[in-house]
Amino acid sequence: MYRFLLSRQWVIITLVALLLIPTMIRLGIWQMHRYDERTARNQLVSDALAADPVPVERLTSPGHAVTRNERYRTVTAQGRFDTGDEVVVRRRTNSDDEVGYHVLTPFVLRDGKVLLVNRGWVPADRTSQAAFPEVPAPPKGEITVTGRLMPDETTESSGIKDRAGLPDRQIMLINSAREARRLGAEVLGGYLAQTAPEPKGGLPRPVGDPGHEDAALNYAYAVQWWLFAAAVPVGWVILARREARDRRAAAAKEAPQAQPATV
Repeated sequence: MYRFLLSRQWVIITLVALLLIPTMIRLGIWQMHRYDERTARNQLVSDALAADPVPVERLTSPGHAVTRNERYRTVTAQGRFDTGDEVVVRRRTNSDDEVGYHVLTPFVLRDGKVLLVNRGWVPADRTSQAAFPEVPAPPKGEITVTGRLMPDETTESSGIKDRAGLPDRQIMLINSAREARRLGAEVLGGYLAQTAPEPKGGLPRPVGDPGHEDAALNYAYAVQWWLFAAAVPVGWVILARREARDRRAAAAKEAPQAQPATV
């Protein structure tokens, strides 16, 4: 009765089922890897934000590449802002997804080294993308700034394509090595996303805290893929039994007609 399984149609159905099972299992495993990665990132962010502030010089120096464990750490720095070499970073959005600029201002430390400080977001000039936006001045004189330590931006890490021939005092990426060449100074690796002191008047608007990624969603997707993988053989058996039942019913209907007439 199950010889129909050797038909072309059922051979194709069986091969598709055999391909789907390992594919779905692998998709579930990939989702679990994403779950582990996001969980680990969320833990790093939580640990960094909860750590006590430390002087920026303890975590970075000229040429230093900020590590994953150092990212988002709260650091402090003492010095003065140098607005003469201030630039803006193009195509940055605020919490309302409005496109504008991040204001990047060199902060000269007491020993002469420079820390790049992202003071926050300002709106773009509505009349011209080439015009330097209106940027409120930072506090004058020597102050203490506080913020989150961030790694240098690259095309690979940020997904932002760098461009040449930009308007004066505008850049696409925050990169300490490039800024060191522009400024002709020793620049600490990475940069500071400023959180204090808060700007008067609300601008530049400080960059928001890093959000936590939804790792639970990846866990749910993994379970879902594995349930699908388990459902494939169950579905195959149900279809095969239904086909066999239908064939038996059809054969039973044809059986009386096939018997020879009696005299």
